[in-house]
Amino acid sequence: MRCPYCGGDETQVKDSRPTEDNTAIRRRRVCSSCGGRFTTFERVQLRELVVLKRSGRRVPFDRDKLVRSVQVALRKRPVEPEKIERMVSGIVRQLESTGESEITAEQIGQLVMEALKGIDDVAYVRFASVYRNFREAKDFRELLGELSTGPEPAGSLAAGSGPDPLDES
Repeated sequence: MRCPYCGGDETQVKDSRPTEDNTAIRRRRVCSSCGGRFTTFERVQLRELVVLKRSGRRVPFDRDKLVRSVQVALRKRPVEPEKIERMVSGIVRQLESTGESEITAEQIGQLVMEALKGIDDVAYVRFASVYRNFREAKDFRELLGELSTGPEPAGSLAAGSGPDPLDES
């Protein structure tokens, strides 16, 4: 493992332990050259996934990109980072377990929407507005209509829940 500080090739593992959800191994490392300490994560990868984009392009699946898009949807929402990590790990496991090495961006978007719907309605609407490419207010009304037909989960869009939307902090 290359040191992120000095670029040295000689690093030693000082401590290893599983993550809370047991989907990865967390390793504390120290560089023999500069003494810098850093953490790495090791995950099981069942197969190399390729994403087929709407444009027809094929790109390697990027777990970090999935994490970032979920974090954007959940920005300023009361959801613990561990819950986000479990959600993303679950989505990746579902994708890998399909048996296909090529998956569509639409499959990924559907899985993310299903997962967000169970976690936070505001994040679900945020993600859906980008994923479904909303252009008009009626697109939002239709989606909110879908949400209001089911039971109201935690973090719902009910009046008075969540932080003040005008608060810029």
